[in-house]
Amino acid sequence: MKISIVIPVLNDVRVARALDSIFSQQHDHELEMVIVDAGSTDGTLEVLERYTDRISILISEPDEGIFDGMNKGIHKATGDVVGILGADDQYIDPFVFRDVMEVFSEEDIDACYGDQIYTNQAGNVIRYWKTGEYRKVKLYSGWTLPHFTFFVRKRVYKQYGVFDLQYRTAADYEFVLRLLFKHKINVKYLDRVLVNMAPGGHSNRSVITTVKANIEVARACRNNGMSAGFLVAIMKPTRKFFQYMSRP
Repeated sequence: MKISIVIPVLNDVRVARALDSIFSQQHDHELEMVIVDAGSTDGTLEVLERYTDRISILISEPDEGIFDGMNKGIHKATGDVVGILGADDQYIDPFVFRDVMEVFSEEDIDACYGDQIYTNQAGNVIRYWKTGEYRKVKLYSGWTLPHFTFFVRKRVYKQYGVFDLQYRTAADYEFVLRLLFKHKINVKYLDRVLVNMAPGGHSNRSVITTVKANIEVARACRNNGMSAGFLVAIMKPTRKFFQYMSRP
């Protein structure tokens, strides 16, 4: 099987860290590396040039935001399994792909996911996202999964679509809800940390963006046939608070 990894990037030279964590993976599968640059001007493209011989596809053009960049990469990807990683993030160890692809040796598995940590510049863990086994009822309490740990078969994207760009900050949440709640795909949990993420995600940059994201969460629930959307939007920040209080 082939695994494709998509990295959307804009003016972030830390992409080298993400790429190093990908190319250090120990596994027996074909790797396709897809970079979607939104028009960097800060030296990011110069960093990417160092990896030219290992980058399979490089797109460099303006886009409509990070989710549009992800969609471009997904459409270009030719792997059986597609993963997405942030430019400033990294896989936790060299055996992530080995463990992920072992899951996909089961033909009935459509996707898998794991846990994620956030570390500060000193390397200290400031948040531990322990997801646990998926249960539909958890979605009503604000549960979701970290989408950079979410590996999905390409056939699932072809069947159910990519990120919906009408959601500017919560397209990742809507995508997970669409697959798990609406279409009931067969998903498996890997009980371990897969990704080390830098703090300050796309939907958490300010109070205003957080509020906008939670409004979109409620709309995503409604549009995917899930009741109590506003309750879910309230519960999500509460779950996040307890993640900050926990450690691996």
